[in-house]
Amino acid sequence: MPSTSTERKIAEPLREILAPYSVGYRIKLLGQLGSRRFQERLEPFGLTPFHWVVLCCLWEEDGLATCSIGEKLQQVGGTLTGVLDRMEERGLIRRERDPRDRRIWRIWLTGAGRELENILPPIALDLKEQAMQGFSLEERQLFSRLIDQAIANLS
Repeated sequence: MPSTSTERKIAEPLREILAPYSVGYRIKLLGQLGSRRFQERLEPFGLTPFHWVVLCCLWEEDGLATCSIGEKLQQVGGTLTGVLDRMEERGLIRRERDPRDRRIWRIWLTGAGRELENILPPIALDLKEQAMQGFSLEERQLFSRLIDQAIANLS
């Protein structure tokens, strides 16, 4: 059985890649905490964070093809299809075949989906402010750039 001092000498160089100290683990934890807190705020509306990101895509550009939403969100079709099914059942979106290419389904917001554009962004902004409390504007911008770069590096 190794001594405590030997364990420390071996573990110390690895500390930065081992959970719970690694950047990857901490990013995962941040994502889980943020998602959990956002879920709590979306529950009164019967929505999930995944519904939120789909709505964001459609608020930006209504009538997107299902595959375009999947590409933007880096989601596989099956997962997205189930989410769209539930959103359609709740009256937030409607699906229509593309008149020029019947293989393509376009996703359109309904009035109820469009109304959420006035309600949900302030909730998301409030959560973002909570998460970024104590960060300067420069630190917030740097953090965002670093996350974007890490995503690009792994994409």
